[in-house]
Amino acid sequence: MKIYFIRHGETDWNKERKLQGRSDIALNAFGRQLAEKTAEHLKQIPFDLAVTSPLKRAKETAMILLEGREVPLLEDTRLQEMGFGIFEGYYCKGEKMNIPDPEFHCFYDDPACYRAPAGGESFEELLLRAEDFLTDLCSNSEYAEKTILISTHGAMLRAMLDTIKGIGVEQFWDSGVQKNCAVSVVEVKDGTASVLEEGIVYYDDEVEDW
Repeated sequence: MKIYFIRHGETDWNKERKLQGRSDIALNAFGRQLAEKTAEHLKQIPFDLAVTSPLKRAKETAMILLEGREVPLLEDTRLQEMGFGIFEGYYCKGEKMNIPDPEFHCFYDDPACYRAPAGGESFEELLLRAEDFLTDLCSNSEYAEKTILISTHGAMLRAMLDTIKGIGVEQFWDSGVQKNCAVSVVEVKDGTASVLEEGIVYYDDEVEDW
């Protein structure tokens, strides 16, 4: 099995540096352009199946990558972004930063000490969700020889790659968050996954992380 993981294209909230989480924000024009450029570079990859987060920004990214192909596209709620509860829609970085919790910096700087806001999700919960999805995917004998596209989100993608590499909460962000429409490639042999390539972008790298 070979898996191509992609983070969704840019949204207006990415550009404004707002926390999105489970908020269902669509791609903006630039985000669709990034997905189109990425699709051009992946057009020779023979995808057998695609699985996407049901959130618009991830689903539309997958649909752009698969345009003109007859590839089944499944939705899985486990691929949704990390939930930020009452803080979704707040500015999370820069001069407009307005999250009303002085300890929110732990999300970036000290994940092991991060405390989720009301209605939000902890890193531990996110990693368990990532592990659950990957276990089901990698153990499915029907997919053993398949090439699969997974369309998801920044924190969730980081959680899956960290799970594959055996990295825990303390080092969660050591490899950073992938750029919008960045692609990572994972190979699964005998039920064991390994990262072949990580964070490849097929455009001029001018997009903000969040």
